[in-house]
Amino acid sequence: MRAHEAGALHGDIGNRGPAWLRTPVDVNDLVPQLWPRNVARGAGGALQVAGLDVRDLAAEFGTPVYVLDEDDLRARAREFRDAFPDADVYYAGKAFLCRAVVRMIAEEGLFLDVCTGGELATALSAGMEPARIGFHGNNKSVAELTRAVDAGVGRIIVDSFAEIDRLTALARERGVRPKVLVRVTVGVEAHTHEFIATAHEDQKFGFSLAGGAAAAAAFKILDEGVLELRGLHSHIGSQIFDASGFEVSARRVLALQAQIRDARGVELPELDLGGGFGIAYTTQDDPAAPHELAKRLRKIVDGECAAENLAVPHLSIEPGRAIVGPAVFTLYEVGTVKDVDGIRTYVSVDGGMSDNIRTALYDASYSATVANRVSDAEPMLARVVGKHCESGDIVVKDEFLPADVQPGDLVAVPGTGAYCRSMASNYNHVPRPPVVAVRDGRARLIVRRETEDDLLALDVG
Repeated sequence: MRAHEAGALHGDIGNRGPAWLRTPVDVNDLVPQLWPRNVARGAGGALQVAGLDVRDLAAEFGTPVYVLDEDDLRARAREFRDAFPDADVYYAGKAFLCRAVVRMIAEEGLFLDVCTGGELATALSAGMEPARIGFHGNNKSVAELTRAVDAGVGRIIVDSFAEIDRLTALARERGVRPKVLVRVTVGVEAHTHEFIATAHEDQKFGFSLAGGAAAAAAFKILDEGVLELRGLHSHIGSQIFDASGFEVSARRVLALQAQIRDARGVELPELDLGGGFGIAYTTQDDPAAPHELAKRLRKIVDGECAAENLAVPHLSIEPGRAIVGPAVFTLYEVGTVKDVDGIRTYVSVDGGMSDNIRTALYDASYSATVANRVSDAEPMLARVVGKHCESGDIVVKDEFLPADVQPGDLVAVPGTGAYCRSMASNYNHVPRPPVVAVRDGRARLIVRRETEDDLLALDVG
């Protein structure tokens, strides 16, 4: 490996790829755990989703396009609901939110977690019952808190002393008693990328456990008696496969529960362990099924409560990526194929970092396949890149595609339901792609494609 001054994405020069990536026996095969459950190759070799040919989807909706397997999303929501029958499952809307998805998760019996005024507006617009909404955020404005209180959201996860003061003043003014949880940073750094590990001390979220701020926040709320303190909240990161982080987190946050009980005589009735459950983006990922997660988390909580002589609190979790991530793939069209001096083959598609920033931002890995046909050509290690004016505009760092991949081919990238459309941008003035939900052989547009007219409408100069 040669170092590269432009960074790690350019450092793995050569055609070997990462150690975990194996040359496929058949480059046309799909790895089932990477794809929505209703995706398969049809008789003609093209991908089908819920009975629809992706070539027809591309013709009707254009590319790039996010394709949502609705039955898959609903099934994953039900699996979490059924795995945690005595807990509240909050879908983490930041992963991907639109009115259609709000309705889907509500119909499947889930609660909803939002973290901005815009997400709250989307939830309310879609008809989500306010009492089933939780409101997160490290810097909620007075306007956002006012909307949440007036709407009657079920709980607000407070994140700072300033927010406690704002919400307390608002509650007194309106004569209401909002339900709150205190977000605790428990000092656990999950085994994930530094920028998405959120529970270690040096970060913006929550109240420090080690420094005493979390206890002080709980005592402040209880002593003032204006807000209703329901419990504690801990979220240790994202794309987590190892349950040991949850074990340490639960032990520490339940020790704080016991401290509050001993100091104020109050046993808080609720505990939220957050989300961050990982999914399979490539063959190196091995996520646990919801029922396995439920068994592990329940064992951890029961054991720690017994150790602290606490009643077992009502549990909440917040899966987002684990529900929507695997249910979506992005469909692109190939524009150019370029071999660079035998070093690497670049396959350029008509999207890129504007519709999936995660590769550039988090060094995330993805898979891909040619979607419009099968091929008898040998597997070729390629890099799928976008159309933006950035050398770091990479969609899939390393993947085996057929050596005859050519302009006009369709390429599908699975696992793009979480944080792709949500974090999409208009970099280089590229309009954001649409989202199409497919179910029972029918496709419906749930988020339309942006147009150049949309971009120009915002430009008032």
